[in-house]
Amino acid sequence: MKHKRSWALAAAGYAAAALFSVAALSACSTGSGRPKPAELKPVEALIGVKPAWSAQLGEVDFPLEAQVSGSVLTVANSAGLVLALDVASGHELWRADARDALSAGVGGDGRLAAVVTVSNQLVALASGQEVWRQRLPAQAYTSPLVAGGRVFVLSADRAVSAFDAQNGRKLWSQQRGGEPLVLRQPGVLLAVGDTLVVGQSGRLVGLNPNNGSVRWEATVAAPRGTNDVERLVDLVGRVSRVGDSVCVRAFQYSLACIQTDRGTVSWSKPSNGYTGVHGDEATVFSTESDGRVVAWRRSDGDKLWSSERLQYRHLTAPLLLGRSLAVGDDSGNVHWLSREDGSFLNRQSTDGSPVVVAPVMAGGALVVVTRKGGVFAFRPE
Repeated sequence: MKHKRSWALAAAGYAAAALFSVAALSACSTGSGRPKPAELKPVEALIGVKPAWSAQLGEVDFPLEAQVSGSVLTVANSAGLVLALDVASGHELWRADARDALSAGVGGDGRLAAVVTVSNQLVALASGQEVWRQRLPAQAYTSPLVAGGRVFVLSADRAVSAFDAQNGRKLWSQQRGGEPLVLRQPGVLLAVGDTLVVGQSGRLVGLNPNNGSVRWEATVAAPRGTNDVERLVDLVGRVSRVGDSVCVRAFQYSLACIQTDRGTVSWSKPSNGYTGVHGDEATVFSTESDGRVVAWRRSDGDKLWSSERLQYRHLTAPLLLGRSLAVGDDSGNVHWLSREDGSFLNRQSTDGSPVVVAPVMAGGALVVVTRKGGVFAFRPE
């Protein structure tokens, strides 16, 4: 265990969550701190990639998720600015002020955008205007899900709540007990068919979106250890979904694939990481805590390959793009890797600050957001 990293944890179950930092659960202190990152040698461009456009958002130091709906990309900064951009050109479509710093966002469906503020306000916006806001009982770090005329929220106390998307009226809330700590980063909240799928502690749970009743639950990881920090179990976004199969990471524990039509675990493998996963019907890809990039066979979880080319570079979750895999690092680089063995296919730089939002596809362009608030789009040639 060579890697050391600082983690923000939140005490769950309180309206105002208390934050503090601890050493990474998988790490041992080595005195001198962080190991030396792998050297980045010049890359021969084996696939064509060129910058498409860029925009400036403002500093991002909360767990932002970029929302893509059709031709619209919606992002936000820490101070509460929410910005909608045209994915083809990067031109601003609208902007809105949530009137408070943000703790989670952005969720949306192309019409409505939703964010959560540090004062536990769920704010719904449309075309640059506030539509409604509702107070939540606890902080949230996962972007709201806007689907089926509802806004769903997973809060730090592991409660799931549903609100009417038109007026913000609370429809139902489902509370589950859990460990006293959660990660200050996005969890799991998505729709699979007519089921709302959420991560609650180490469980993936299928809920009826109409009333919050539990349809099934699958245990991905169980708490272990002797204190609250050691026993922390959380499922983290992003996930890899193919039909009814959802593959997900349990923070620093494992990677697993679940059949959501039955609520059963297809397989689970030890995997030490803190970012989500991505993939297709054949392969699931992950970035580990030490910067290794790993490919897993989706059918049974067998490891296909592991690459140390980006070791200790603090990688984002990956994004699979055909023959390539895209990841960002803490020096502002975006790397395109071969899906076959993790070798370099291309590399592009941004503004030198860490890439803090995992790459997303928007209108045929790959988009990342940096700590300084740079929004960068790259397009295959």
